[in-house]
Amino acid sequence: MRGLKPSVALASVAVIGLALWAGAYVDQSGSRMATAANRFLTALDDSQSKQATFEFDSPERLNWHFIPRERKGLSVKEMTSAQRALAFGLLNTGVSASGSLKATTIMSLEQILKDLEQGKGPVRDPERYFFTVFGKPSDKGRWGWRVEGHHLSLNFTLQDGKIAAATPAFFGANPAEVRQGPRQGLQALADREERALRLVQALKDDQKKLAVVVEKAPADLRAANTPQPPTAAAEGISYAQLNADQRPLLQAIVESYAEDMPADVATAWLDELKKVGVDEIRFAWQGPADRSEGHGYKIQGPTFLIEFNNTQNGANHIHSVWRNMLGDFGIPLASR
Repeated sequence: MRGLKPSVALASVAVIGLALWAGAYVDQSGSRMATAANRFLTALDDSQSKQATFEFDSPERLNWHFIPRERKGLSVKEMTSAQRALAFGLLNTGVSASGSLKATTIMSLEQILKDLEQGKGPVRDPERYFFTVFGKPSDKGRWGWRVEGHHLSLNFTLQDGKIAAATPAFFGANPAEVRQGPRQGLQALADREERALRLVQALKDDQKKLAVVVEKAPADLRAANTPQPPTAAAEGISYAQLNADQRPLLQAIVESYAEDMPADVATAWLDELKKVGVDEIRFAWQGPADRSEGHGYKIQGPTFLIEFNNTQNGANHIHSVWRNMLGDFGIPLASR
């Protein structure tokens, strides 16, 4: 997108086999992931290794979700302190510093929910986050990995040492804002909400008629737990219909998602937007432009989809995701 932050260096994107969409990412993140995954797996005993690993082509690789449920993989709770350090080393190859802060904060919110619910809800545990490896981590061939638990699902596919896919990339937060106790005021995903509110509030009346697509926000994101994103046409106001003051506000929302990923992934995502053109990227707001009432938004272009929803628990429960409109998990959408 024109005018993207200078701190996000734009580089060319090389297309490789599996990554028929959006290209394979440059730099060294793929090799770092393989090294970190192998260090983690080597530290496991046989039983743990069986829990943590699947074949690359296992259906489990596509079985992502963000709700509190039973999962496949090895949980943090089942790891020794040394294994945990290596697991989080792997996690940190898949996110930036801001993404790591978000991910670990999201995990910590489970203790707040546990204290609030007093055993009346699902099992809440900051250690019920699962690490799963698909195939053999290497700079040759295909493999993948996932870290997932309540409100976090990060999925990576690699081929020949490069990241071929980094979606779905989901971050959620409940509570979105901690409103009582010693951590009062904490907001794990404030940037994703506040930047969008700034944009919708900056729209003129005629623009709001285009941007606000429903008066009441839907109850949740579309296509949760599906291997591929929803394929409905983009709706809302286009980038071309925004003025010079509003366009940077839309860019800032997109950047708030990209910047949580490794630098080369963020670069590839943002560079791809430039390649396909930004004028038809559309922003759709759902519900009132009021943080205290249920609201959500979508940002969609030819290659990507962002969805955000904050309607549950009195508009204090966020779900947000970046998906690839050419195919999640490195699988071209047209082939499924």
